Amino acid sequence: MRAIWKGHIRFSLVTIPIRIYNAIDNQQSVKFNLLARETNNPVKYEKKDKVTGETLRTEDIVKGYQYEPGQFVLVDQDDFEKVKLKSTKVIEIEGFVDASEVHHTLFDSPYFAGPDGEVAAKTYQLLSESLRESGKVGVGKVVLRDRENVVLLTPHEKGILLYKLRYPEEVRNIKDVPNTDKEQELEPEQLRMANTLIDSMTRNFSDLKLEDRYNGALKEMI
Repeated sequence: MRAIWKGHIRFSLVTIPIRIYNAIDNQQSVKFNLLARETNNPVKYEKKDKVTGETLRTEDIVKGYQYEPGQFVLVDQDDFEKVKLKSTKVIEIEGFVDASEVHHTLFDSPYFAGPDGEVAAKTYQLLSESLRESGKVGVGKVVLRDRENVVLLTPHEKGILLYKLRYPEEVRNIKDVPNTDKEQELEPEQLRMANTLIDSMTRNFSDLKLEDRYNGALKEMI
């Protein structure tokens, strides 16, 4: 498995050299290229002015933030450089919290974190086991691609699983979903029946047959 990032986990006076690996195997999904029907040549997309239809070069294009319909603040590369954060290659742990405090809507992309070399292996395993026994997770920050990201470290088997987290303000409130904020009167008998049905269908997650049948059918067709 090839590492996609190399750096350190740091908290208090402890520093652990680590490497980060993709936890998701994107190669499992079937991907298609768009081709011209007559020649099988790859299709090229052109960027065009939506009003004039004129084809544009990269240097003809700027980024803009729309603050009113049809009104934009133009931002160029020099502006982005001013707010660019320097990557330190360090995951700074801000603190350790109970795992139950981090709502699952905040979880984004999962990655595996592994020790960078044999020397780091013992300290790495010590952190993993301490997290497991305490029931805590580490929440920290790291600069990736010029932006600061919030990450969570949690024990996973004999290693550490790292999640990129969304910022809390990015997550909508379920109270905004229609018809979820009103208390419904539930009959005790109906609730008992529902619980009985759930009990009768309770399984171990590992026993459930979960597979991408569409992806499998695509592979068979190909």
